[in-house]
Amino acid sequence: MITRFAPSPTGPLHLGHAYSALTVWKTAQDLGGTALLRIEDTDSTRVRPAYEAGIYTDLAWLGLDWPEPVRRQSEHYTDYEAVLAQLEQRGLIYPCDCTRRAILDAGATPGADGMVYPGTCRDRKMHDARPGDGLRLNVRKALEQVSHHLSYCEIGSGSAQIIDVLPQTLLGDIGDPILKRKDTGDPAYHLACVHDDALQAITHVVRGTDLRDLTPLHVVLQHLLGYPTPTYCHHALITDETGKRLAKIDKSKAIAKYRSEGATPADIKKMIGFSA
Repeated sequence: MITRFAPSPTGPLHLGHAYSALTVWKTAQDLGGTALLRIEDTDSTRVRPAYEAGIYTDLAWLGLDWPEPVRRQSEHYTDYEAVLAQLEQRGLIYPCDCTRRAILDAGATPGADGMVYPGTCRDRKMHDARPGDGLRLNVRKALEQVSHHLSYCEIGSGSAQIIDVLPQTLLGDIGDPILKRKDTGDPAYHLACVHDDALQAITHVVRGTDLRDLTPLHVVLQHLLGYPTPTYCHHALITDETGKRLAKIDKSKAIAKYRSEGATPADIKKMIGFSA
């Protein structure tokens, strides 16, 4: 059994990260497995070395350790380009230069991965790609190449459940996701995450319920690329006193700030209701 904690160094870790990391390590311990640390540093406009250094400091302070070396996604862009080349050969990706404003103006509706892309560039061909274009997966074409019914095992509720991957959910709630970001050329989360889980032989993906609705997309990508589908465990999210999810974007209080104020790892575990 191998699982992983895969933070992005785009801000300091907060209590939600502590809960997720501790849950990952506890799951590995309970199942007699190994917990890896992976740094998902593919958002080149937001990652900072100081945030990455803070990840190592905070996790070690919480009493967690991991095998070395740590995989840093920014060091493996050629891997992701090779995956994109596979999908291009199968006619499954297309270039897109749409801005967020253009997507909204085209009537996009909210979905599991932000706004569901309305398909403005879907008929563009790869030979028409221009510098700075992003790349999207054509989900409808991808589903046409799925050879059998897809499903995955979810254990987040405490018992195993088999969840069917429904085409209508992918088409209506997710749409054509970005696999390579426009302008920066950075690999997107869906591409890098699915590739690295397979490369690192991850058998159990332990992550928050905020990513649960994206799992069908990941299962489809796994099938297209010949990767195994791991078991998924989506855990509850930590919220503040108002019930709002803790998130970097809201500048939730950092673990380092609690530490500087004299908190101990035991205090952090008590705050998040974590019992070993």
